[in-house]
Amino acid sequence: MQTEYAQSLFHEHYTAHAGVDTFLLVKEGKCYICTDAALEIAKDLTGYWYLFNVFKIIPRSLRDRVYKAIARNRYALFGRTSVCMTPAEEHKGRFVEF
Repeated sequence: MQTEYAQSLFHEHYTAHAGVDTFLLVKEGKCYICTDAALEIAKDLTGYWYLFNVFKIIPRSLRDRVYKAIARNRYALFGRTSVCMTPAEEHKGRFVEF
């Protein structure tokens, strides 16, 4: 989120309110933020992940508040690791500015 590339995406998609903790997806020229981004990704996953799109019936403001509450408490809910994951050499090409 702090790279030049991310900043250019913010400017291009007028997402000035997005911060370093914002979950942002740009797909086919459209910008998705927070739960809209998560639900858009779920549509493309194999298996039953597409079923999560039922949550689109809930107003985005409420979905985003729940999302942010879970994000704030993620370590208490899901635990914490002692090291950050870094991509293997064969996967580095999938990341921007790696």
